[in-house]
Amino acid sequence: MDRIDPSGSVADPHNAQVSETTRTETFSDGVLAIAITLLVLDLHVPARDTLRGPLSHALAHEWPSYAAYVTSFLVIGIIWVNHHAVFELIGRIDRIALFLNLLLLMCVVAIPFTTALLSEYLTAGGRAARTAALVYSTVMLGMSAAFAALYTYVAHRPALLADGVDPVAVRASIVRFSAVGIALYVATLVIALISAPLCLLAHLIIGLYYCFSQIRTGRATHAPE
Repeated sequence: MDRIDPSGSVADPHNAQVSETTRTETFSDGVLAIAITLLVLDLHVPARDTLRGPLSHALAHEWPSYAAYVTSFLVIGIIWVNHHAVFELIGRIDRIALFLNLLLLMCVVAIPFTTALLSEYLTAGGRAARTAALVYSTVMLGMSAAFAALYTYVAHRPALLADGVDPVAVRASIVRFSAVGIALYVATLVIALISAPLCLLAHLIIGLYYCFSQIRTGRATHAPE
């Protein structure tokens, strides 16, 4: 049975302090909400005084910004959904998991910047477009690696899992949830060297992959007494 220290935290069998996840989830939700909202700042209204031709043409000219916005909004939205799913499995969190979660959030907060960069140079062609796509993919790869590290760390520590969660089922999802994602994002680095628009499309497809749950939420046959 877990021990309670004088501060009210739950201590695991190895005396490593752990705590409830409420504050971590609240903080993470706030950061993700800010990051996903910042994406809209890259969408610009065509200035009336500088308009050349119909407004519809000016709006259509901004399609790279819309494409990057939709893709990144989907990515951050899916990160939020999967973050929620992961924390449904976690009953307690320790210091290392907290720092891994911060690493994930650090990468997510950088996505609005890389989105603006890619939308600006998406159709530029040449080295500039490839560089923007590489920066975008690198941040996404960092996000995927941080998420994988958090999930893998928790999956291998049953003491952190919520009561009744089957550790074997959680560990069985590591490949589908973590390894596959990292491999896909590494592939986008290669695609970025070929075509920036194709790279953005690849990220959209990866986002659609994670729209479907890649986590097994098995419950232990016998709940701990």
